[in-house]
Amino acid sequence: MNKRLYLLLLALTLGLEPAGAMHIMEGFIPMKWCIIWYLIALPFVVLSYRFVARIVKASPRMKSTFALSAAYTFILSALKVPSVAGSSSHLTGTTLGTLAIGPMAMPLVGTIVLLFQALLLAHGGISTLGANIFSLSIAGPFVAYALYRIFMGLRLHRNVVIFVATFCGSMATYIVTSFQLAFVYPDAVSGIMGAAWKFLGIFAITQVPLSIIEGILTVVVIGLLDKSQVNTSVYMGGVKEEAQTKKSLRPQVILLSILGAICLALPILAGIFDIGTGTDDQAGDMIGHLTPGFSPTPFWESFEPSELGEPLLFALQVAIGIALFAWGYYQLVYKKRLKKEHEEHI
Repeated sequence: MNKRLYLLLLALTLGLEPAGAMHIMEGFIPMKWCIIWYLIALPFVVLSYRFVARIVKASPRMKSTFALSAAYTFILSALKVPSVAGSSSHLTGTTLGTLAIGPMAMPLVGTIVLLFQALLLAHGGISTLGANIFSLSIAGPFVAYALYRIFMGLRLHRNVVIFVATFCGSMATYIVTSFQLAFVYPDAVSGIMGAAWKFLGIFAITQVPLSIIEGILTVVVIGLLDKSQVNTSVYMGGVKEEAQTKKSLRPQVILLSILGAICLALPILAGIFDIGTGTDDQAGDMIGHLTPGFSPTPFWESFEPSELGEPLLFALQVAIGIALFAWGYYQLVYKKRLKKEHEEHI
């Protein structure tokens, strides 16, 4: 497992940079469609908020699990990976929370992440927020969760199931985005399906290798979190056992820290190196091909970071995610051990 993880770390080091965007950008779809997607997404966001509030109130432990899930999405959605034919796109990070809490937790997480990027990073948009919430934090997570339940019922190996669920959930996000654009910009000859195939040629093909990377990464991170909790439940007791616990957790903490450090450094490094055209730019070109004379009409003029400031802001997003992940990990692992020790002494 360590060898595979080190190879993954190397691949991440060579291949990631701040997100160009998987989102539909501000002004890319008419206001009528923006309203439609808001009306579809809003009930999910409201239900998601109520779901998260209820489970956190019922079990304080779920607060740390939710923090880990939100942090994972925050970190991965800030990173872009080069793909085939000089294209690039980025990871979604929604499967960990989907499997740890449930798909109903993800619309709230996705809304927070997408708002952060739309307001501070000029990625995505406010008018297109509903459409982006639906693709990233509704369609993807529900597909991943459904496949996870189906394949676990078939008694397949859990790591294989997690990988397949993550891969398909990531792909579902981009497939939905392709159809969202195809509904608005149908091909003059082949209609909606013809346009969908053209957008899929941009999003889906680019996303295949990225979804593979995200699948492997999610399997590794879930494995490290599971092993951390197993170790804390095995070693309980006095001073000797406490030392054993810290020692047993050290490999997981070190490996998670290495992953976090790489993710934090990548946005800064990516401000220096260019690794390819983002799928959002390619989608804009395709819209222009399908609709000659197309020009984006933004309904919201968001803050536009400078060329120097953008990598720093993406690094800030990663840093927030790492801090939240570290807090959640501490609460989930170390606080659990301290609580059990306290109960044993009473």
